[in-house]
Amino acid sequence: MPTHHQKNIAFFIHLSTFSRFLIPFGNIIGPLVLWITNKDKSSFLDSNGKEALNFQLSILLYSIIIGAFTAPFFLFNIFNMGDAFSFKGFHISWQHFSPFVYITGIMGFFALIACVIEFYYIIKASKMAKQGVTYHYPVTINFIK
Repeated sequence: MPTHHQKNIAFFIHLSTFSRFLIPFGNIIGPLVLWITNKDKSSFLDSNGKEALNFQLSILLYSIIIGAFTAPFFLFNIFNMGDAFSFKGFHISWQHFSPFVYITGIMGFFALIACVIEFYYIIKASKMAKQGVTYHYPVTINFIK
């Protein structure tokens, strides 16, 4: 049974992922620092730290994949590159959107939905940690075992 102090630390491990709004990669640095300094104190803190880090690393990987699919569509539309070997100049047509704009918009919408879902799971994991339960995030790749 985790102590009140351990529950608070686990709570802050999960909430420290919001530090990305203050510093770059704070969503990984914050939980990493808290986990490394406290992982030897209890298995509860160790498992919560691993869960938070694995979830954030998984979200980073998924974001890179979404960006890799979205960027070419956006660039092809902005630079009007119908042929990959020619550059026709910078052109934005506000009257006629190409299918690339729609694909980019759909991918952006998925990214927004993923962000909202991520916030939900972080808050849920924080609440569970405060209750003394290790929350297992869905769709998480176990990078740290």
